[in-house]
Amino acid sequence: MNYLKIIFLSACIISISNCQKKQKNLEAPSKKWIQLFNGKDLTDWTVKINGHPLGENIHNTFRIENSVIKVSYDDYDKFGELYGHIFYKNSFSNYRLKLQYRFVGKQAPDGQSWATKNSGVMIHCQSPESMEINQGFPVSLEVQLLGGVEEGVVRPTGNLCTPGTHVEMKDKLITEHCINATSETYYDDQWINLEIVVMNDTVISHIINDKEVIRYSKPTIGGDYMPDLKFWKDKEGTPLTHGYISLQSESHPVEFRDIKLLEL
Repeated sequence: MNYLKIIFLSACIISISNCQKKQKNLEAPSKKWIQLFNGKDLTDWTVKINGHPLGENIHNTFRIENSVIKVSYDDYDKFGELYGHIFYKNSFSNYRLKLQYRFVGKQAPDGQSWATKNSGVMIHCQSPESMEINQGFPVSLEVQLLGGVEEGVVRPTGNLCTPGTHVEMKDKLITEHCINATSETYYDDQWINLEIVVMNDTVISHIINDKEVIRYSKPTIGGDYMPDLKFWKDKEGTPLTHGYISLQSESHPVEFRDIKLLEL
């Protein structure tokens, strides 16, 4: 067999192999974005508000209007400490979460000043069923959402808060409750794009309007706002590798839409 025949046969084998690989890739099921919110009702979501049983959506706090999840205080005489969360039904570990949010209207009567234009998306949450009746915040990692209150006063969004948790940043243990991100300050009621990339406990990234604003790793249980129970004390230092996703009610009206997730 001469060299030309060898070269020709080799090229054919490579071509067939590449075609087979392409065909396998085409046949392999591709992962798709899951719409967590159907735009019509709160199917697949469970409400937990401080001081009230699981599932009791007092004063219609979480409601659907114009295809958005609206956190509203229209029916409140006063807010008190009725901090609430609405949980998606499934727990996740490795994923990308995307949604849009915006602050609207005025804060609920007697809401704390620090809670003005303040809300959050909680990730790696404890389950809603494990929340105590009088528990304001789930053990979780909070992607803190803030809006600008006073023109010219910097107030970044996409920050990290750590109710009952610690994290590491640049190989250093962080025990502060809230750590500011590097985002811009948004003063009006424009829709803001939020993306959260979660890789188990290896790396977690917050992205605002397509720009990464904070990154951290190795979340563990412990720290401020952890329930004062033996169950949680025995878990102190345990890695957080998965958990539920919830949206927060913290006294300022906020809207969420186009909530979707891609498992990695």
